[in-house]
Amino acid sequence: MSDLGAGFGYLMKGQRWVARHGRWFGFGLLPGLVTLVVYAGALIGLGYGADDLVGWATPFADDWSSPWQGLLRTGLTALVFVFGLFLAVITFTAVTLLVGQPFYESLSEEVDRSEGGDVPESGLPLWRELWISARDSVRILLRVALYGIILFACGFIPVVGQTVVPAIGFCVSGFFLAEELTAVALQRRGMVLKDRLVLLRGRRLLALGFGVPLVLAFLIPVVAVFLMPGAVAGATLLARDLVDPDPDPDSEPRPGTAASGDVPPAPRAWSA
Repeated sequence: MSDLGAGFGYLMKGQRWVARHGRWFGFGLLPGLVTLVVYAGALIGLGYGADDLVGWATPFADDWSSPWQGLLRTGLTALVFVFGLFLAVITFTAVTLLVGQPFYESLSEEVDRSEGGDVPESGLPLWRELWISARDSVRILLRVALYGIILFACGFIPVVGQTVVPAIGFCVSGFFLAEELTAVALQRRGMVLKDRLVLLRGRRLLALGFGVPLVLAFLIPVVAVFLMPGAVAGATLLARDLVDPDPDPDSEPRPGTAASGDVPPAPRAWSA
């Protein structure tokens, strides 16, 4: 159970890192702001249209007497919106990371640089990194959608559907959110999606301790934008310790690396 606390600790370390590096915090806000505007519009549209969608999908209930028709359609409308919100939480990170690939790649590299040691670089052109990120995100979203369908169906089970199922949903969201965020650093270390999933499954509680609090926080869209830079920084710190554990915590940074208090250089320009 200590891994749960450790995972949350990485999240807090990431937020402290961006608080000490204000330029990188502002730099990392831009992709989240763009994505937030798009998602806010989509959720508002879902909120207005969910009841019409449910009414269209349940013509068999048109002749039901009160209160059964209302109970059925109100419950289904709530489930549709919750399901949409569930997908939004997961896809928000994927889309933001895709939109902000150059931003977060630079931020993650700076975290590695500030902590000392090697700073892995993929060596791939930007278009290739975007393709890999998009492809892996689709694979993750397919997995999430499968879990979402199963959990949506289980939501109709009395009591369990209103208690256990939402808790499992948050855990599923948290695990895959942790995978999406650590992918920024792990992909630079040459790890493909399959290997990243194996790595995180081996430390499942660590991933949940990192991801579940973020899922809960990301339910508030504006909070998600402001936490995103620190989440990427924390995920990089987590990835470093999973893949490159330092046997000597008191060792000095290698020559050529920046100390943690140094002012970061200006973000590097990207080209395809």
